[in-house]
Amino acid sequence: MLRGLIKGDNAFVPTAALRVAVGNGVDVAALLVTEQGRVRGDADIVFDGVPAHPSGAVRLSAGEGGRVWLETGLASVEEEIARVLVVASTQEGALRDVRGLSVEVFGPDGATVVGYEVTDAGGETAMVLAELYRRSGGWKFRAVGQGYVDGLTGLAVDHGVDVDEDPQEVLERIPAPAPAAVPPAPAGAPAQGLRLTRDQILDMTPAQIRALALAQKQARAEAPDQTPLTASSPPAPKPDPSAWTCGPVFKPRTVTGRDNDVITVKDLPHGPVMVELTLKGDRYTGLWPLDESNAKGRYLVSTTEKDFRGRVITSVPEHGRLRLRLEASGSWQVRILPLAEARRLSKDRLESWGPDVLLHTGGTADVTFHYNGDSNFIGHLYRLAGHTDPTTLPNPGRSVVSEIGARRETLPLPEGPLLVYLSAADGPWDARLKDVQPHSSGQDADGPAKPPEPRGALGWLRRARR
Repeated sequence: MLRGLIKGDNAFVPTAALRVAVGNGVDVAALLVTEQGRVRGDADIVFDGVPAHPSGAVRLSAGEGGRVWLETGLASVEEEIARVLVVASTQEGALRDVRGLSVEVFGPDGATVVGYEVTDAGGETAMVLAELYRRSGGWKFRAVGQGYVDGLTGLAVDHGVDVDEDPQEVLERIPAPAPAAVPPAPAGAPAQGLRLTRDQILDMTPAQIRALALAQKQARAEAPDQTPLTASSPPAPKPDPSAWTCGPVFKPRTVTGRDNDVITVKDLPHGPVMVELTLKGDRYTGLWPLDESNAKGRYLVSTTEKDFRGRVITSVPEHGRLRLRLEASGSWQVRILPLAEARRLSKDRLESWGPDVLLHTGGTADVTFHYNGDSNFIGHLYRLAGHTDPTTLPNPGRSVVSEIGARRETLPLPEGPLLVYLSAADGPWDARLKDVQPHSSGQDADGPAKPPEPRGALGWLRRARR
């Protein structure tokens, strides 16, 4: 390899469309992580089951001779993403058994830019081979070579991937032994309705797991009046989307003050919330969340508009204490609101000013915005169907609108429920829906609703659990 690096070395690479070749005969994935080293959700994992990132910045494809290619458009990587990790794993054996384990980066002209050959792999079954990371306005490549003896699960946990799956699904994948071979049930075996955690299952012996699966099967057989949900059983009906809510529900909190301040609101539930800011002033206004070390996060508001008002989204930490840094000149009011109080989009004209959070619960539709501001008009979609974690929002992907100055914009909306988050809109605007289709009932002509699709990350992780 040209410009071969050793473990720990780094080098600048061009901010361009690069091709990364990984060899030899290993499973390859890419994790797009934030400055904190964590993925934002399953969508930030690119592997053979989901070979392209929603942003289009990273794509995976198979090559010849055991090589796997990662196509990386560095100029298209979202601003929140600080690093792209190149991950290799094995389904059988350890990485020390892989010959020619390496990473090589090719430029747009096909010439090798930099490379790294792993020479010290041991008993690990998963490894972060290398990373592309932001530095000084550009990008660098680092030879990492960090292995994980506990495989993809350990690597995933280190980078914020939710590794939990349905424990009942684990049991259903384990075939029950013949009755003569069943060992005594483990002490304290759970009753039919009790579900074990993943860690409890992993701590059990194979014999105990098989006995537990058989005990639960027998318990279900002895309780015919309690029909279990199986692959042939109809799933629970979908909730009425018009009654949809997301995030924690709580009584709104209000704080008032004047000029620069640090705002602290205690005893809030963990999860995404709206912050509504109303200000009487004509100078710069900035609003940032503060972390536990009092460091500013990414700004929520940054404007010089007079008498600013608007709603933005932030997240309450697990300890329930939300802290915000406000830079302002004049009197202000801050309200902390649940997402359930987002304004509803409809066929009626909705008029507002500044950033805002809008809720759509109907079927497919078009939304028309008429924006009368002079600066940025930026919007994102959070698709919420099937999203059941109240402490997070799904990854919004790239912005659906990003314009400057007054304009009229019509956007197609997928079926709700979904949030339209106008993260930047320094001026008045109005919105209304048109061509609204009926919301799908989830029933087709031939039978009941389809069950929800399995999480993408679980397909990637399960290979480490076989």
